[in-house]
Amino acid sequence: MNILNAVISIFVVLFAITIHEASHGWAAFKMGDPTAYHQGRVTLNPIAHIDPLGTIILPLILVIMNAPPFGWAKPVPVNPLNLKNPRRDNLIISAAGPASNILVAFCSLLVIQVLKQVDPALFYRPKTSLITGLFLVFYYLTLINVILAAFNLIPIPPLDGSGILLGLISPEAAEKYESLRPYGFLIIMLLLFTGILNRLLGFVVGFINIFVFPR
Repeated sequence: MNILNAVISIFVVLFAITIHEASHGWAAFKMGDPTAYHQGRVTLNPIAHIDPLGTIILPLILVIMNAPPFGWAKPVPVNPLNLKNPRRDNLIISAAGPASNILVAFCSLLVIQVLKQVDPALFYRPKTSLITGLFLVFYYLTLINVILAAFNLIPIPPLDGSGILLGLISPEAAEKYESLRPYGFLIIMLLLFTGILNRLLGFVVGFINIFVFPR
């Protein structure tokens, strides 16, 4: 990955994570819990959401390794006592983050299709041209937001997929499922070191590229 692509991808990761966490906070506020709002987390200011490891160090390492960059931010605080229907509301709050990333990715993909129509020679122009620069920005906006959504939808605590699943299964099954929470991070690391997570993200990258690059 060259320097230009690396810089763009780092800024896009920061933007995608900010959108993700702000959407969690906004959904929680709408569901009746103002905790995140009072802590200044319902904001597009990335400083409010930065986690040194997940927002800065991990994306940098992945960029250096020429791997698809993604990461995480500080979790948005949610007080279930403020929710009228905790199971349903927590499902909505959990889904809000990935949904916001998918929406950004979809809009970015539409812009890419417009750029391809405006300039059919887009992929053959110098990398320093303005339209190629715009393409790179929206390509990484599409790619990284989809990767972030896909990663967070994995149903392993504390990822958003686990919050969504908890709202769909029975209370009895949810209680048993919650027993996995102390081991969630270890399971995620196991998926990473066994290559399963890389294969999943590689599939996502390949799927997006089908819609972006000429065949």
